[in-house]
Amino acid sequence: MQQQQPQLNDAYYGPTIPLAPRQNYYSNNRNRSCCNRLWKLLITLIILFGLVILIFYLIVQPRAFKFYVTESKLTQFDYTNNTLHYNMLLNFTAHNPNKKLSIYYDKVVARAFYQGSRFANVDVITHMNSFRQDKNKNDSMSGVFSGQKVLILDNDQVTELKKDKNVGVYDIYVKLYFRIRFRLGDSVSSKYKPKVKCHLAVPFSSSNATGFTFKRLLPTKCDVEF
Repeated sequence: MQQQQPQLNDAYYGPTIPLAPRQNYYSNNRNRSCCNRLWKLLITLIILFGLVILIFYLIVQPRAFKFYVTESKLTQFDYTNNTLHYNMLLNFTAHNPNKKLSIYYDKVVARAFYQGSRFANVDVITHMNSFRQDKNKNDSMSGVFSGQKVLILDNDQVTELKKDKNVGVYDIYVKLYFRIRFRLGDSVSSKYKPKVKCHLAVPFSSSNATGFTFKRLLPTKCDVEF
């Protein structure tokens, strides 16, 4: 008589599937927790840094200086044999609008252009005449552009030059390159290199005349770019 096999209650006796070690589970949790703390710390530092910068700007309220051409005098502007002979004086005024910051003007270089071509390069401020501008103050500086420059103008440009000569007013573009530093209390910043652009309509005057100035008109304001 055949003996009946005992019932196995649906038990599974196949190959055993290994479980992930408990140690790896806790290690992964610790790594994720550490990364989360680092991200939270980084975000907190960024927020704190932004708040410090915001508070600094609200208290100090830093502003760019303002720059004007207050006087001009052009006594020579002759173009012969592809050479421009020129003699021009420009007086400038720099205004520091800051109430808490003073400005060191370490160096200023001016370049003069006519019809897109540069004809003069002048050192307006060097280490010999550099100065510190106090808060909310105006200071003057000047540039003398004198000499000759080989300048190749095409026919259209020569025609425009003749028109300017007949009218007696020349469209001259001056670009100034600065090296400045700001001072707050006893602290002095690193050097900044802003650029200033001046679009001028400079009238011609004879060398025997007193020269044309802008004193009767508003000063010509230049564009300051940091």
